[in-house]
Amino acid sequence: MDWDDAYANAPHIPSAEAYPPRWAAEAAAFRATARGQTGQSYGPHPRQGFDLFLPEAESSGLVVFVHGGYWMKFDRSIWSHLAAGAVARGWAVAMPSYRLAPEAAIPDITADIRAAVETISAALPRGPLVLAGHSAGGHLVARMLCGDAAPGAAADRIARVVPISPVSDLRPLLKTQMAGPLYLDAGSAAAESPVLMTPRPGVPVHVWVGGDERPVFLDQARWLAEAWTGAALTVDEGRHHFDVIEGLTRPDSPLTGALLDGL
Repeated sequence: MDWDDAYANAPHIPSAEAYPPRWAAEAAAFRATARGQTGQSYGPHPRQGFDLFLPEAESSGLVVFVHGGYWMKFDRSIWSHLAAGAVARGWAVAMPSYRLAPEAAIPDITADIRAAVETISAALPRGPLVLAGHSAGGHLVARMLCGDAAPGAAADRIARVVPISPVSDLRPLLKTQMAGPLYLDAGSAAAESPVLMTPRPGVPVHVWVGGDERPVFLDQARWLAEAWTGAALTVDEGRHHFDVIEGLTRPDSPLTGALLDGL
């Protein structure tokens, strides 16, 4: 088996190269009219910052969305438009950036998100807290339910976690070329794998994955849902790894509902 190809998304998505510039354009258009503050800091590194988008009225709660890119690519500015659905439903949405590999190892990135969630939660202390993330971001928000990464006082406020197409078991990545820049070995891969951990009790988890994703991502989603008793799993038929997140732009989409319905 070619493990590098198994975990490669773009070569198997038609017109994959068009997605990043489209995301960036849609994100910039959203920021141009959105309420909130951009460029807020949660740490001293230039990438330790977040953007906050606010609804017209007092917010019903707070969503923190963590982007993907295999812990090595992108920043918050490309994903701003994914706040649109939750903001339209009256929720505040924060989007952090984080240090990237190979400058930072995955435990350092996990620590960045923990610090981001603590800082953002303290800045908007009212209402429930929902954590959502895509791909590597799905891994990072799942880690916030694990005791060693729990985000301080903010942990008591977490009402739901939605890992979208998450990497939940990092051990298969040891078979890929990514293991080098990610500084993965057997110990660190196991220590950062949510499937090997017991999540905080009482917090609903809804794992979401596209039906047309690479088989390994369907496996990764299923493994997390099976490992964490009570977690829901939705396979969004017809969606691949790049368009599975598009529902977050719409207030009435099933994916936005998975974040917010009932809260």
